[in-house]
Amino acid sequence: MHLILTGATGLVGTAVLDAMINTKDVTKISVLTRRPVKFTDDRVNVIIHKDFASYDHDLLEKLKDAQGCVWALGISQTQVSKEEYVTITKTYPLAAAEAFQSLPSKTGSKEPFRFVYVSGDGATFTPGRLTPIFGRVKGEAELALAEMQKSNPSSIRASTVRPAFVDWVGHEEIKPFLPELGTFKTGLAGILSPMMKYVGTSKWSPTAPLGKFLTGMAMGMWDGALDGEGVERLPGGFAVVGNTGFRRVMGLDVARNQ
Repeated sequence: MHLILTGATGLVGTAVLDAMINTKDVTKISVLTRRPVKFTDDRVNVIIHKDFASYDHDLLEKLKDAQGCVWALGISQTQVSKEEYVTITKTYPLAAAEAFQSLPSKTGSKEPFRFVYVSGDGATFTPGRLTPIFGRVKGEAELALAEMQKSNPSSIRASTVRPAFVDWVGHEEIKPFLPELGTFKTGLAGILSPMMKYVGTSKWSPTAPLGKFLTGMAMGMWDGALDGEGVERLPGGFAVVGNTGFRRVMGLDVARNQ
């Protein structure tokens, strides 16, 4: 299976790339990125792409036969202006989802393209005056993707996943490839990791299973397991997977209690 990945140089994206590389049924990985990717494999095709709001014919030809995408591209609302944040968080993924659903296929498969949007805990469809920008904008992006699926169910099957405290501390395989997080963030993670793992469990999102989950979502592996605690369905079938839903499907709570 050919999958597309964005955000491969970020924390979640690095974990997803690791999972895709370690999934034998993934035969090709097209990484769309603005800068080179350190973490590579023979199946990884790195495509330097500068404008994530635009997908021309030549680029789509390079992506043909892809059946799913994990959209892990993102940025903190504190690092850019409000306008830039909206562009990166909402405009970019909507443009990509619109383009990818019409990718050419050699196999003639009529399966809808799977588009997995990496959102975050705190995203909401009902923002209030105190809702931070990220919660409102991510919620708007999710609703737009849900509407896209509702309007074109035979072309796209979109979903969103809302991880909470993304914890890479125990994920040794990806540490050499992570972005520079700084001494403060690294030290803070070392303190918070065991606390979240054993006390704030419902908000704990370890990167190894998170990468596997997101990869599986793009492959359709969890279709029969999604519905239940921690998963909301919007009209048209769009799945909103909260951290509780991710943990349930991956059996994290069961593993912790054994």
